[in-house]
This record gives sequence, C-alpha cells and structure tokens, in this order.
Amino acid sequence: MSTKLSPVEFIKTKSDGLRGTLKESIDLDNHTGNVRPDDETLVKFHGMYVQDDRDRRAERAAKKLDKLYSFMIRLRIPGGQITADQWLAIHETSESYGTGTLKITTRQTIQLHGLLKHQLRPTIQSFNVAKLDSIAACGDVNRNVIVSAHPQLSPLHKQIHDYADKISTLLLPKTQSYYEVFIDGEKIYERSAEADPLYEDRYLPRKFKIAIAIPPSNDVDLFTNDLGLIAIVENEELKGFNLVVGGGLGTTHGNENTFPRLGNVLGFIDSEEKILKAVYEVLTIQRDFGNRSDRKLSRLKYTIEKVTVDGFKKELEKRIGFSLEAAKPFQFTERNDRYGWEKNHQGNWFYTLFVEHGVVQPNQKAFLLEVAKLKVSNFIFSGNQNLILGEIKESEKEKIVALLEQFAIETHVSALRKSSMACVALPTCPLALAEAQRYLPVLVTKIEPLLEKYNLSNEEISIRMTGCPNGCGRPYVAELGFIGTGPEQYNFMLGGDRYGERLNKLYKEKQTESQILEEVDLLLGKYVKEKLENETFGDFAFRVVLN
Repeated sequence: MSTKLSPVEFIKTKSDGLRGTLKESIDLDNHTGNVRPDDETLVKFHGMYVQDDRDRRAERAAKKLDKLYSFMIRLRIPGGQITADQWLAIHETSESYGTGTLKITTRQTIQLHGLLKHQLRPTIQSFNVAKLDSIAACGDVNRNVIVSAHPQLSPLHKQIHDYADKISTLLLPKTQSYYEVFIDGEKIYERSAEADPLYEDRYLPRKFKIAIAIPPSNDVDLFTNDLGLIAIVENEELKGFNLVVGGGLGTTHGNENTFPRLGNVLGFIDSEEKILKAVYEVLTIQRDFGNRSDRKLSRLKYTIEKVTVDGFKKELEKRIGFSLEAAKPFQFTERNDRYGWEKNHQGNWFYTLFVEHGVVQPNQKAFLLEVAKLKVSNFIFSGNQNLILGEIKESEKEKIVALLEQFAIETHVSALRKSSMACVALPTCPLALAEAQRYLPVLVTKIEPLLEKYNLSNEEISIRMTGCPNGCGRPYVAELGFIGTGPEQYNFMLGGDRYGERLNKLYKEKQTESQILEEVDLLLGKYVKEKLENETFGDFAFRVVLN
C-alpha cells in the first residue's frame, strides 16, 4: 500500500530546482510583504524564513492590516570562521537592512532579522560580494556544518576544521536557483547541468545537521546532531574520526511518537576519502528510507529507530563498500567556551567574547566594528553562541585590550550565565509558545542569588530554554532545561550531564517562574547536602532526584 506524501514533498518536486514562483513573489506581489504559500517552503532552502512580529499581531488585526511580515536570513559559514573584511560586510549589511541586530546562532553562523521582502535581493547581493552566502542554511538539506570552535583545543585544529568546508561543499544542492533568483536575475545554466545525484528533485525528508567535535571539548553538542564526527588524535596526528549517527532533539507536545534522541557511535573511519564517502551515503540512506508522509517523524533519528542501529550500519557499509572499524576511545571533559584570553601553540592570541544568547549588543557591535577595522584578527562563531577573536599577534594584542576598555565590554559574568543558551522564540518565531531569548537572562538573574546562598556561584551548571519543544537551544541536554508550553509556563527538565552525553528528563510540567525558583532552591539545597565528592549538579539530580 502506498504511503501518502506530505504536501511539502509535492512542493519540492514541482519546484523546478527550488525556483517555484519566487521571482514572481518578490517582483510582482506588492500587495503583501509575504511570498506565495509554496514559496514559503522554498525560500528556506535559500537560507531564509518568513516571520512576522507577533507582538503587533493583535494591533494590526484590529486595524484589518496584514501581518507585519519580514524575513530572517541565515548565512552558511562552515566551521563558523570569517575574515575581518567579511565581518565588516556583515556589519554594513545589517545597518542597511533589517532591524540592525546581529544574532549568533547555535550552529556557528549569524542571522539577520526583520528584512522586508524588497530588501532580500540587495541583502544577498551584498553578502555575495563578500563571498558569503545563505545557500542551504535552512530547508530539507544538510545545514551549516559546525566544528569545535577554539583553535587552542589542538595543534591540528585547522586540519580538522577544514573538514567542515569539505563536507559542506560535498553536500550542497546542485541547483543554481539561488543565484538566478537573488543575484543575477536570469538563468545561468541549462537545467541539465543541475542534475543532483544526492538530493535528486525531492531533497531530504527533513533538515540534516552535522557536527565535528575535537575532544576534550563537546562545545558542538555532537550527539544531538543527525551525524557527528569525533576527531581521534594520537601523538599529535589525526588518525581519523568516530562516526556518530541519529541524534536530534525536536519533539511535539502531546505527540508520544516524537522524542529527543542522542546519536549512536557506529565505528571508526581512518581516511579522508572514506570519511567523505560515509558522510555522503548516510544522507542517501536518509533520502531513501526517511519518512516523507509525516514531517514530525522525518528526521534521521526516526529512520534509525525504524531500521535499527545494526540495520542502518549494514546498509551504510553496503553503500560505502568497506567495513567500519571499532570505535576509538575518546573523552569529553568540557562543553563551555574558553572565555577571555588564550594563547595557542603558535603563540597567537584568541579572545572569547561572551554574547548572551547570541544577541550582539550595541556596545559589542560597536566594539567589533573597530576590531574589524584593525584587520588584526579573524572572527570565529562558537556553537555556544559566542564570538572568538582569533589569530591575534602578540604585537597587536594591546590594541584589542584598549578597545575592550574603551567600549566597556563586560568580562565578569557568572558561571551560570556563561553556561546558558536560549533560542530566539518570541516575537519572531512562529512556533514559539513562550519567551526564551528575552526571558532567560531575567530568570538567570533571579537564580544567581540562590547559587550564592549555597556557595555555588562558581558552578558551571548548564541552563537552557526554548519557546517550544523543537529544541533549537538544545534544552534536552542541559542540567536545567526549560521548554515553553504556553505564555509564562515551561516544562522543567532535569538531569542532563555537564558534557552533553545524557538526555535530561521531565521533572515538573507547566511551571511558572515562582514555581521554578522554588524548585531550584530546593534542588540546590539538596545538592549541597547530599552530593558525592566532585559530583556535578546534573549527575546528582539524575542519581538522586530522578531515580
């Protein structure tokens, strides 16, 4: 019996290589700030989402006005590293279009919000001049490939980091529609030149995320990705990667068939050719076996649950033509960024700037503009939504120090705040049920005195919040996780480990702020009295509170 495909599948296959009617939506439909319904799906493949200001919905509806539509554009920056000139281009573009706010994402890139439809082309064209693009930053394709951010993690960081670009390039859609619709305005190639053996005309059943971790850091939350590579370094030589598949966090409230899942380690691969082949074929398996009828059940994690881990491994080995070796040992002992100044093996300096939930504040934006003008560093986005100024020569360091002082950049931030993460949520995300990015800083401020009360101010307890169960801020792998269920209400998740290798569990449902603070107070009090020596809060909660 045939399975009914979801409407999105028909939109993709009839889209003429993701073109649809995007040119008509942008050039002809002046009566609305939105694009046509099918184009709302297609625009994602070009790195954009349609949004509207939910804070103003009621006001505009009362006036019988259309929603205040705008677009978010997200760049594709494999590994999250750009030059000073590219930062200048991003800064200038953000000043010309959108709200002016720069948002660092949990996937090592940056996005602009509040762009109007007529600003899409000039925005993308300005990025293109700076050799930046938003191709495949969203949509049912491989998204931005992320890598452990800090070069000080390993002398081999660049060698490992380069895999992000190689994988991203390998998995890019072949269609030239992005350039045709948004840059050149006319057909570039004959359609026959766009044959895409990976994505075909149906693309993947759902989005696909890849991360590369360099132990001892799991700053990329590797096990939450569809595919992960763990770098194995021995005697200062990259031996290869452990391959991890099947992670993903998104769920749906009330749908028991949806669940968060951490990836499985399948084995070890020892050469670049084999690694790229394996990565490619993992996507072809998902393309061929993934659920195309129910998008809530379409991520790779559900495919693996259906075919089993052993079944998936056998299919992968059949497609790649070689057997995976036994996984090599590894250990993660950190997940937070290395804040402040650090020097690498070459004697170059790196400064990690704390950017709360990735929202670059006005004084930080002004500071970063002046840093970029000096052209003495590169810019590296971290998976924790922070920004590293890198490759600074000893002779240039004092220039950055002076700018830090001039712009009064805050350097004394609590351990809890440094360990926090939130998704965008309201007012722009259409899926948000509650606040996250705008509210978590407030909640952290109210929890900090409780930590001080129990002499725990230096504890790097991970705390994460999302406005809905999709999990963009990765709350399911936090020691304290909060997932929006409605206005000012959150499911309280508890017991994740500190390094992202264990999911947390539901502790209390639909908690208000006062209830959350009361519970945190009780939990911290219990922790200081009953914890084992060197036991983290998450491990204690998992051992004592949840079991």
